[in-house]
Amino acid sequence: METETLAAAQAIDFSVLALFWRATFIVKLVMLALTAASFWSWAIIIQKFINFRVARRDAAMFDRAFWSGEPLDELYEKIAEKPRGASEKIFHAGMSEWHRSHRSDGALIAGAQARIERSMDVAIARQTERLQQGLTFLATVGSTAPFVGLFGTVWGIKNAFQEIAAQQSTNLAVVAPGIAEALVATALGLLAAIPAVIFYNKLSADADRIGAGLDSFADEFSTILSRQLDL
Repeated sequence: METETLAAAQAIDFSVLALFWRATFIVKLVMLALTAASFWSWAIIIQKFINFRVARRDAAMFDRAFWSGEPLDELYEKIAEKPRGASEKIFHAGMSEWHRSHRSDGALIAGAQARIERSMDVAIARQTERLQQGLTFLATVGSTAPFVGLFGTVWGIKNAFQEIAAQQSTNLAVVAPGIAEALVATALGLLAAIPAVIFYNKLSADADRIGAGLDSFADEFSTILSRQLDL
C-alpha cells in the first residue's frame, strides 16, 4: 500500500507551473499579484539605480562648473534654456529669482534673500520628491507581500483539507499536491518581499545622500548671493 501511495505521489507534476494551474482561483490570484509585484519592484529598482547614477554624474559635472571660477551670470546663461540635473535646476531657480529681484535701475527689491531661498527650497522639494518616487511601492511590497503569500497558503491548505475530507483519505497522493500548491504562495511572497526590503533601504539611503548634497549646495549658493547683497 505504501509503495502504491509513493508511486502515485511521484507521478504528480510538482513544477511551479503545474502547481499554479492546479491551484484554486483565489490562490492563483495571490500568485499572480505577487509575481506582478515582484516584477514591478525589480523595474523600480533598476530604474532607480540608473536615475541615481545619472543624478550623481550631473551633480559632479555641475559642481566642477560652478566652482571653476566662471561668472555665475555666464553659467546661468548657458543653462537657462534647459537645466538638466537637480543642482542645475536649483541654481536656475535661485538665479532666476536673483534677476527678478532687481529693479530697472539696478537696485535690489527688499526681501530678495528670503525670496531666493524660498525659490531654491521649492526646487529642492521637487527634486527630492522625484528621488523618492517608487520607493513607497518597494516599502509596501516589502511589508505586505509575506502576509499576502501567507493568506494564499492558508487558503490553499483549507482547500487541501476539504479535499482530504471529500476523498476521506490522508495518503500522500491526496495531501501533497494541495500543501505544495499552498506553500508556493508563501514562497512567492518572500521572493517579492526580500529584494524589495533590501533595495528600499539601499535606495532610500542613496536618495537621502543626494538630497543632502542638494541642500548643501543651496546653502553654499545662498551664502555667495548674500555676500553680493551686502556689497
